[in-house]
Amino acid sequence: MTLTSTSTIPKIMPSVPTVSPLLGSGGRSISDDSSSAITHPAIRDFPSGERPRERLETYGAGHLSNSELLAILLRTGLEGENVLVMASRLLAEFGGLSGLSRITFDEMCDLKGISTAKACQILAGIELGRRVASLTPEDRVTITSPSDLAKLFLAEMSSFDREHLRVATLSTRNQVLGIEDLYSGSVNAALIRPAEVFATAVRRNAPQIAIVHNHPSGDPTPSNEDVSITKTLVDAGKLLDIEVVDHLVIGQGKYVSMREKKLGFS
Repeated sequence: MTLTSTSTIPKIMPSVPTVSPLLGSGGRSISDDSSSAITHPAIRDFPSGERPRERLETYGAGHLSNSELLAILLRTGLEGENVLVMASRLLAEFGGLSGLSRITFDEMCDLKGISTAKACQILAGIELGRRVASLTPEDRVTITSPSDLAKLFLAEMSSFDREHLRVATLSTRNQVLGIEDLYSGSVNAALIRPAEVFATAVRRNAPQIAIVHNHPSGDPTPSNEDVSITKTLVDAGKLLDIEVVDHLVIGQGKYVSMREKKLGFS
């Protein structure tokens, strides 16, 4: 399989073609007729690479626009207005995320196309964002063992049907500063670039990273290539003065710590 790097994928808004107003005989506009209303193609008719959910799965949430993320929360649009257009409309009406985050539940329910369920989903997502933003250093997840690292990734990555490689940046106190989904497809030693793996740590001035990738087969036993990748990254980290604290391989409901097994770590 071909490995896809997600670190350079731009945040894009998929193009949404529209249908121009119908013209009557002689070029006369009949835009006042209900049949001429602007309509948008359904999300299911988009190329798979432009659908918000598929883009999130492939590239990670960090590479999606605000409209795409909101569209995922909304799930469905209206007749003639797909969910991506609806999300863009809501953001435009309230001046972006900041304005949207200030409206009440009742105000949300009064918006066109917003049901009680949709309002709950949006407001719950906004509140989670607020809570994450307000975390103090003491609230951050601390990694003191492979099991701590596994708790962050095992439930989600066990279910992936293709390989993903993620990097968690850590502080000097082993607190998680951030997580980035770098690769999806096949975690191939020939295609993984140390510069991409350590880029986030360099930007965050993080002294440590932890690497996690999954085996879709469900068997977390590290391959020879996994060992080779780990050794390469551990050696690169030494040159950059950034420690690789572990490389976890995730299987179906179980994991292997390559540091514990002394695979790729000298």
